[in-house]
Amino acid sequence: MPLPRDFVVGTSTAAYQIEGGVEAGGRGRSIWDDFCDRPGAIRDGSSGATACDSHRRWDEDVALLQGLGVDAYRFSIAWPRIQPTGSGPVNAVGLDFYDRAVDALCEAGVAPFATLYHWDLPSALQAKGGWMVRETAERFGEYAAVVADRLADRVAMWMPVNEPVVVTIFGHAIGIHAPGEERGFEALGAAHHLLLGHGLATRALRAAGARAVGTANNHTPVRAASDADEDVAAAALYDTIHNRAFAEPILLGEYPGGMGEGMPGPVAEDLAIISEPLDAYGVNYYNPTKVGAPGSRAVTAALATGSSDEVPFEMPEGIPFALVPVEADERTAFGWPVVPAGLTELLVQLRDRYGGALPPVYVTESGCSTVDVVEDGAVHDEARIRYVDAHLDAVADAIDAGVDVRGHFVWSLLDNFEWAEGYTQRFGLVRVEFDDGQTRLPKDSYAWLRKRITQIRQGDG
Repeated sequence: MPLPRDFVVGTSTAAYQIEGGVEAGGRGRSIWDDFCDRPGAIRDGSSGATACDSHRRWDEDVALLQGLGVDAYRFSIAWPRIQPTGSGPVNAVGLDFYDRAVDALCEAGVAPFATLYHWDLPSALQAKGGWMVRETAERFGEYAAVVADRLADRVAMWMPVNEPVVVTIFGHAIGIHAPGEERGFEALGAAHHLLLGHGLATRALRAAGARAVGTANNHTPVRAASDADEDVAAAALYDTIHNRAFAEPILLGEYPGGMGEGMPGPVAEDLAIISEPLDAYGVNYYNPTKVGAPGSRAVTAALATGSSDEVPFEMPEGIPFALVPVEADERTAFGWPVVPAGLTELLVQLRDRYGGALPPVYVTESGCSTVDVVEDGAVHDEARIRYVDAHLDAVADAIDAGVDVRGHFVWSLLDNFEWAEGYTQRFGLVRVEFDDGQTRLPKDSYAWLRKRITQIRQGDG
């Protein structure tokens, strides 16, 4: 089944991963600047201080988007550029930069999809407790109002918070992302404040006349390691924490399984804010997850035969579930399984779980890292072409099954700073030479996607 002619195809990026210019124009420090200063925190010892240099080369990147023929570009706004300390006076230079950036996209015919928080919390707010305290959510709502006052007339879609589950687990539970805290289940306090920040920002955006507000939640189909009761129960718990705990407060105004009883603050009042109606629901998908009970027969066998690189991350001791490798015919350079059918499964699952409470869906991120080699001035990234092609087809299958999916954003336009992996993983449709002036080289996948977009517009994609 071809995708609809009006299906939105775009690409996604994040400010800290591409902009660089961390000391330019009055920008304040973020938790990722601080995290990168920690010895051993980043695999290759690098940082996003220069990254793709998009802060200076925005027009060049907009030209790449225009040449690609995408309908939309999902980018993020760096909170420390707008409010260097996370509150108080606005940094006019930073706000002017995004004003010009949005204008450039509109002039190129590319719809701006703006994320307000893609993980670069101002360091000054972290010093006061970060997302573990309610004040940060309140400051986030104020920041959203400032940005919306300038940009709401031109931004096509807003996504307040990117992947609160990843911020919670990686940043606050197991400490492999900024701010590097290892709080275990205590990190659920950060989850609540991230969701509250989403709700407060949504209200601020509405008040400023925003055209549309959505989300960018990371979701994964969760599969049990075996049919044993203990593995099924562990998988259900992981599904609740990773998927339901971040979808249901937004879509249903409630936490699953009594989780709200352990959350900070006036939870009932907060849920009324968190569940502000949305125009779209954003899904970031990369792969399914297989889960079992620690020490179960299936988990022990899977971990004995599978490579550690095939597990996305390890849970600390005392956590009542364990991740095991997912079987797949192909893996990304990250070791992640390539399972396009998992995206169809996930989209159908969301529809079946939430029915009429689920707004129109956009796949706000999906992509793969590959081992790219420059040969005769070209990058023949056939693995990325296969990945994107199959995942677009998977979305078409979900639409055929009755899911209202409106668009798909490929991660990423550019090779970039891949968080704790530094520059060791390349996700871009465009290669960036980080050791040679951040020059850009469109890969084969860039030309392929341009053709696929043309086919979609012609009713044959």
